[in-house]
Amino acid sequence: MDVLMLSRWQFALTIAFHYIFPPLSIGLGLLLVVMEGLYLATKNPLYHTMTRFWVKVFALTFAIGVATGIVMEFEFGTNWSVYSRFVGDVFGSALAAEGIFAFFLESGFLAVLLFGWDKVSPRMHFLSTCLVALGAHFSAIWIVVANSWMQTPAGFHLVGSGSATRAEITDFWAMVFNPSAVDRVLHVYMGAWQAGAWLVISVSAYYLLKRRHEQFARRSMTIALFVAAVASIAQLVTGHSSAVGVAKNQPAKLAALEGHYAVSAPAPVYLWGWPDEKNQTIRYGVKIPGLLSFILHGDAARPVAGLLSFPPEERPPVTLVFESYHGMVSIGVLLIALSLAGLLLLWRGSLFRATWLLRVYVAAVIGPQIANQLGWIAAEVGRQPWIVYGHLKTADAFSKSVKAGHVLASLLLFMAVYALLFVLFIYLLDQKIKHGPEEQVLGTHRAGI
Repeated sequence: MDVLMLSRWQFALTIAFHYIFPPLSIGLGLLLVVMEGLYLATKNPLYHTMTRFWVKVFALTFAIGVATGIVMEFEFGTNWSVYSRFVGDVFGSALAAEGIFAFFLESGFLAVLLFGWDKVSPRMHFLSTCLVALGAHFSAIWIVVANSWMQTPAGFHLVGSGSATRAEITDFWAMVFNPSAVDRVLHVYMGAWQAGAWLVISVSAYYLLKRRHEQFARRSMTIALFVAAVASIAQLVTGHSSAVGVAKNQPAKLAALEGHYAVSAPAPVYLWGWPDEKNQTIRYGVKIPGLLSFILHGDAARPVAGLLSFPPEERPPVTLVFESYHGMVSIGVLLIALSLAGLLLLWRGSLFRATWLLRVYVAAVIGPQIANQLGWIAAEVGRQPWIVYGHLKTADAFSKSVKAGHVLASLLLFMAVYALLFVLFIYLLDQKIKHGPEEQVLGTHRAGI
């Protein structure tokens, strides 16, 4: 493979692995706020036990997330120098804002969250929990804003020419609130909340099946199920809003997401199928005619621009984009069904005896992770061949001085290190789950109220 393809694979690997952990940190942060808030409100020591247990898991995901996130910033400079020059002014302000408003806030209060249980008052500790969770959410804002600017650039003008061309901000707030930013931030949040909630549900279901820590597991699952249900349903709303924005700002991507080839015709929604890019059709497809046109325009007969409306060199890879998008949607619908089924059985009083569903819940932890990864693949591959939509192509953005052998060597090294990190993460997480909550500390923090 050439330098361009190797560099793309290297960045895809590092960001895919990194993106396992920030959604967990964001989702667990929200749940920690709920759990510790319930402890302060009710004085029930069980909520204190829950908070202390999940704080340990949060700390593990935070640590691995920070370690794996740093690598990508170096890759910008080493493998993507033309891209770095082009977006430097834009990304510099966004990443600086992340450091000032998010990372310092999150890391500054993390020590209080982890070690301040018996050193500060309960309310001060709760404040630190809220600020750490807020910092995690702020961090996502600035990262997604920067990425959204690549999808729908705004608030800038171009300076220079050729490979020295760069984007210079003319309106900071137009850059921040670029056309896709708000929808994408909210969509990422809902995916993150689900990732955290389903981790809690999975571990709780495991304890219930093993008949260990049953009271702890029941309360944890109840809280997480409500969060999962709200987030999964809200994901439909944010997903619809994002799709409308894609139709307006990135019509070629929308056509690839839905496998719509016709130049100008009413567009169906495919429930499933397999794109045949050679013959420009969807094989084995099951579709609802006109539904995409109706969703976008309120008129099932209104035409939608298809892939054949665009030059071949400006069409994204259809198969990967189509299958990733439909996989994400399918998992999202399944998670809605699972969360609502759980709430229904909870209302009937039979959830914790439904062994079949608890077994499904143990495995369901992987659902939001796969959906989040597939969503990013659909979004990033769907904007190809552009790295900055409409302004800079991916093929023109990589570092010309880097040798293929160097990229391959670093790619293999990253694969080895990340494999070890993943094994370490799974091992430590498994140890924490098997150890379970430390019920003997229940009375310690309560005495400080």
